[in-house]
Amino acid sequence: MVQYAKTRLDASFAALSDATRRGVLEQLGHADASITDLAEKFRMTLTGMKKHVGVLEQAGLVITEKVGRVRTCKLGLRRLEDEAAWIERYRQLWTARFDELDKVIEELKRKEKADGRKKRE
Repeated sequence: MVQYAKTRLDASFAALSDATRRGVLEQLGHADASITDLAEKFRMTLTGMKKHVGVLEQAGLVITEKVGRVRTCKLGLRRLEDEAAWIERYRQLWTARFDELDKVIEELKRKEKADGRKKRE
């Protein structure tokens, strides 16, 4: 189970690491589109777009359906809940660390102010 979740996270983050693929997902969030339409929109070759869509498909983020000669893409059924939870754990960790750093900085500022007053006296 853990290995499966890790593999799925790896596939998702690999798919989302590319700006074109994120753009494709955003585009498909508005409406389904053919690979040809996506290739034109992103100014790339059909082969290039097929590769991008393939990566998204392997991650379960996109589904394609071929009707005649046209392959239509739409958002996959998979949601990014596991990925969001993973990110949230690290967001909380970093928030806690920065909160502690803020406390240290405030303490140093207080000491610096107090030391400055002592020198003037």
